[in-house]
Amino acid sequence: MNKIVNTSNAPAPIGPYNQAVWAGNILFMSGQIALDAATGELVLTDIPTETRKVLENIKAVLTEAGLDFSNIVKAQIFLKDLGDFAVVNEIYSTYFTGNYPARDTIQVAALPKNVNVEISVVAYKA
Repeated sequence: MNKIVNTSNAPAPIGPYNQAVWAGNILFMSGQIALDAATGELVLTDIPTETRKVLENIKAVLTEAGLDFSNIVKAQIFLKDLGDFAVVNEIYSTYFTGNYPARDTIQVAALPKNVNVEISVVAYKA
């Protein structure tokens, strides 16, 4: 049976989905954008700030699930402009130590709420 994970420390879903769902020992997290959970406002100051906010939202959901970044086995990064890849990659790398997860980075035409970056992850708990 699937178990739903939601936390008030990350933005509430903006559609008919949950922040994350356990399927056995695998946690599937919905894409996170730079919404501030406390204010509901977007954090779009610049791409480094936006990326950090996205990763902090991921961290909040992982924490609620009893996990951390070391549990992530797959990540998908969606960028509005692939020219932001180097900056996003540099910030992303600071959230991981040792073994990095598998990953896709994809440029897309548009993202929800016109953000510049969205990241979704899959995590595993042994």
